[in-house]
Amino acid sequence: MADRITYVGLDVHKEGIVVAVAEGGIRGEVREYGRIANAARALDRLMRKLGGAGVGLRFCYEAGPCGYGIQRHLSAHGHECVVVAPSLIPKRAGDRVKTDRRDAASLARLHRAGELTAVWVPDAAHEAMRDLVRARLDAVHALRRARQQLSGFLLRQGCHYGRPAWTKLHRRWLTGLRFEHAVHHIVLEDYIAAVEAAEARRDRLTAQIEAMLPDWTLAPVVAALQTMRGMALVNAAALIAELGELSRFANPRQLMAYLGLVPSEHSSGASIKRGGLTKAGNSAARRLLIEAAWTYRFPARVSRELLLRQEEQPKPIREIAWKAQLRLCARYRKLARSGKPANVVTAAIARELAGFIWAIARRVPPAAG
Repeated sequence: MADRITYVGLDVHKEGIVVAVAEGGIRGEVREYGRIANAARALDRLMRKLGGAGVGLRFCYEAGPCGYGIQRHLSAHGHECVVVAPSLIPKRAGDRVKTDRRDAASLARLHRAGELTAVWVPDAAHEAMRDLVRARLDAVHALRRARQQLSGFLLRQGCHYGRPAWTKLHRRWLTGLRFEHAVHHIVLEDYIAAVEAAEARRDRLTAQIEAMLPDWTLAPVVAALQTMRGMALVNAAALIAELGELSRFANPRQLMAYLGLVPSEHSSGASIKRGGLTKAGNSAARRLLIEAAWTYRFPARVSRELLLRQEEQPKPIREIAWKAQLRLCARYRKLARSGKPANVVTAAIARELAGFIWAIARRVPPAAG
């Protein structure tokens, strides 16, 4: 066991890392160490200089675009390293000066005081699956943008289809359009090619998710979540890729708060004021739950597709999924009849849906990695 502990704050950037050191103890010195390169060799040199016999190092840095490589490298060498949630770092109201040195020193000081909130760090395999899911989401956004651009072009030319778009009939209708200027035919074909390329990219990434899923340790959880309405394969895989192991949440209320689906509050004394959703935490996971919540506006029933997804799941999992349908469908109708706006109703359903997802996930152990 280390005789003394040194807390190290890292302000991480693409090219370099600014380092500050806080000695153990309430009144221990907080000093600037300097700037090092953002490279493994520089981190190894830092560990050798700061560490030693009887000295324990505890590193921390803010979560950001540089990822978790530093955390994994330091942890592999036996040092504690936490990745901090930037939005939960305490800030002084009157502090108007921000520099890399001050940020590093503040991280080291707050880490020593235990005032920092660490984020969950996925392993490399989980992060790879999450990157794949996010790549598909980017492809979906690109497809939507390409379709909007094509629709905008057609609208400017006064072309209206009048029926559901993006079907085979719609594609045939596009080939029959005639324009006064020949260049518009070139523009149309270019927009169509962009839409088809975006569709092909989305389909390729969807196939990759389906192919990689059996080798993922959280694949059993994904399969169990598919027993619920609004949770097909891609949605369930994307949700679990964003949230990770739900066992780290002690109760469903913690998961709801993490997703930002709980109301904000500003209360003082006898005054209690609650506002809109906090919208904290993972926005991608929150969006997936909101989309799934829309499906509960229909009466509770088990469709043929849902039955096929449920066949291989144990009875307790199916019972939770059916209980969720009965409650959430009735809850949706009750809130809608009371005059609540549709987005408010859907957010309330999504919050309760998160509780049922937590209940299912805690019953399914991850597969061996």
